Amino acid sequence: MQTKSSRPSRRNALVIGTALAVGGARAALAQAQLPDVSRRKLAVNIVNTTGNAALTLQHLIRQQGYFEELGLDPTMLNVADGSKLMGAIISGGSDICAMSGFSQVLPAIEKGARMKLIGTAGQLAVQTIYTTRPNIKTVKDLEGRTVGVGSLGALLHQMMVAILRKKGVDPAKVTFANIGSSADVFRAVVAGTVDAGPGQVDVYDQQEKYKVRSLADGDLWVELPEYTYQGSFTSQRTIDTKREVLARTLAAYLKLYRFISGPNSQEAFVKARLAALGAKDPKAAIAEGEFQWRFIQKNQPYTKVLILSEERVAYMQDLNIRTGVQKSILPYAQVADMSLALEAQKLAG
Repeated sequence: MQTKSSRPSRRNALVIGTALAVGGARAALAQAQLPDVSRRKLAVNIVNTTGNAALTLQHLIRQQGYFEELGLDPTMLNVADGSKLMGAIISGGSDICAMSGFSQVLPAIEKGARMKLIGTAGQLAVQTIYTTRPNIKTVKDLEGRTVGVGSLGALLHQMMVAILRKKGVDPAKVTFANIGSSADVFRAVVAGTVDAGPGQVDVYDQQEKYKVRSLADGDLWVELPEYTYQGSFTSQRTIDTKREVLARTLAAYLKLYRFISGPNSQEAFVKARLAALGAKDPKAAIAEGEFQWRFIQKNQPYTKVLILSEERVAYMQDLNIRTGVQKSILPYAQVADMSLALEAQKLAG
């Protein structure tokens, strides 16, 4: 029971109440004056390739507002092939390559480049092998032929080496021509400049229109499920100095991959593709975009977790060793850091 001496007087109660109110107001004011990290715009320089899919997704991620949602102010750079991607990251001109083939990153690390793989993007290749030559029907028929790719050791070249080896074809019996991006390779195939080459699936259902054919065993998402099509990578310097920026960037892309893999993304995807690539024939462009979206829904090529597993990295290193661009398999911890992907998962929700 409270005694008279311990019971606060009415005056004291008013003083205490006023003090609590003032203190609460001050605390609220102090809280309001704290920087809102979620709204603070952080600059990030992102480099990707110039392929049709990369350009489409680049437009879509902006269109959906995922960068703004994660508090980022991005500057985007697109380059023709993997060697230029590497140059942008190593020089420090770009902070992160968000979605690209990464086989060339591994031998660069072996040679002393302070770089790390920090996530995955496309886990299945969205490419098939096209040709205009009537006597080229399977991968085996590519022996003695000229195949269009990008720079040697980069994504398109490594995919072709992987499928050739899997089908029992010696890559040394194929002449590789450095054409550029997959869009450039497709144009070279259509023009007859090369005998065959990997191209994206946006025109897969319009082969008659372009007078091309896909090889019977050339659908790489079916034939090479173990080949990781795209990853994200950066320099150790950027990890050390811009960790928050990298985690937020990965989170924005994770939101993109989850969105595009879901059933409510068709209209946004087609709109982004038209805006990114333009269209001389809008009707045909819409049909191509719708087909590509359906392909994504059916085959689910994009990651939903960002994590690039040790097994997939080991496969890529083994392929590099077999093609002579890498001498030995490096420890997973030396080439990959998935802690940023885990942070990005939390940010993406």
